[in-house]
Amino acid sequence: MASKDSIAALSSGRLPAGIAVIRVSGPMTRFVVETIAGPVKDRFTNLRALRAAEGSTIDHGLVLFFPGPGSFTGEDVAEFQVHGSRAVAAKMLETITSFEGVRHAEPGEFTRRAFLNGRLDLVETEALADLVNAETEAQRRFAVHNAEGAQSELYSSWRRRLIHARAMIEAEIDFADEEDVPGSVSEAVWSDVSAMIGEIERHIEGFKAAEIIRDGFEVVILGAPNAGKSSLFNALARREAAIVTDEPGTTRDLLEVVMDLKGLKVRLVDTAGLRDAAGKVESIGIERARAKAEVTDLVLLLEDMADPVSVGGVPSGVPLLRIGTKSDIADAGAGSYDLVISSKDGSGLDRLLTEIGDRATAAVGGAGDVLPSRLRHVELLREATDFLRAALSGQGQELRAEELRLAAERLGRIVGAVDVEDLLDVIFSQFCIGK
Repeated sequence: MASKDSIAALSSGRLPAGIAVIRVSGPMTRFVVETIAGPVKDRFTNLRALRAAEGSTIDHGLVLFFPGPGSFTGEDVAEFQVHGSRAVAAKMLETITSFEGVRHAEPGEFTRRAFLNGRLDLVETEALADLVNAETEAQRRFAVHNAEGAQSELYSSWRRRLIHARAMIEAEIDFADEEDVPGSVSEAVWSDVSAMIGEIERHIEGFKAAEIIRDGFEVVILGAPNAGKSSLFNALARREAAIVTDEPGTTRDLLEVVMDLKGLKVRLVDTAGLRDAAGKVESIGIERARAKAEVTDLVLLLEDMADPVSVGGVPSGVPLLRIGTKSDIADAGAGSYDLVISSKDGSGLDRLLTEIGDRATAAVGGAGDVLPSRLRHVELLREATDFLRAALSGQGQELRAEELRLAAERLGRIVGAVDVEDLLDVIFSQFCIGK
């Protein structure tokens, strides 16, 4: 796709900084570079004086020029690496966009051009967004794995198998009397389709692990008022994130902090104390706490060992750790607990963090495997399996071949091989300007 205009943006981080990187893409790129910096050698780092329209020097910096189609966007692309002051970056952008046909880029527009020019498919584009937003080592590894094409290759391989299966079925229909067409390919085709349904379903099962990598392993702290929930929350957050008092009902809403444990994102949620005699506002907080606990990855049920109060309504079926608190002032032998801690002197906290990290790692499981990284992938994969089941149980080869076509079309929509125009604005809005 040939763009009519060129785009420019600051592609590096927040200013001021040591270096500012300004990126340009489009048909005017070479003219912009040669006007501001003079002739440069393609694909080499060139040190140049960078000049404004009236001839004054803006800065001395590095210039790189990548001719299309062998560039990130598939168009002519240039990068100016200048000193990272706001004034220098602003003057460079002002000078670049003063050229006719050059404008400021929209969010994600560089990556969108890369997709439209065939440099990336849609799954690789989404993986690039994940890589830009990665906060933990597990998120980085997961994003890089997908950005390198592992996920795209899996979906494309399934699509190729379906296209081949459909071709064989249609060949049997149209050319059954021809010698070069096998007498019956149905058995082999439908056996492969059946196997593919199992492969796709096993792949879909990995979405939970992918969600944990991307969104975090959620841990909800429950307990009676004054059981030490907010004290533990603050101790693990290593800051005063929650108000701690002796008055019951201090915490009214859900509070959340994010931790990095063993390279995984962990979201710790503090909740209102569970009790029956509560005011209207506090009751809302208690209901929110119970609702959150029903859908979380792990519940920490805290009990004050110095003054134990049992609570009801703890959700069943959710992984749970019973934690005895205030071990600095209580008998640790009283009660039956999985762990005993003191938020005041820190005893037991390292063991608790290790246990949470181990459970998060176990929940991710085979994170090195190819996993569906978006809900839209899962939805399209489920639609594809529905069509494949219809093809297996259908009557008439023509109708069954059509079901195969619809399944292959759903797989094509995942990687962007078929019409996905309605998705593009949503996907590329995730990117920052300059990417």
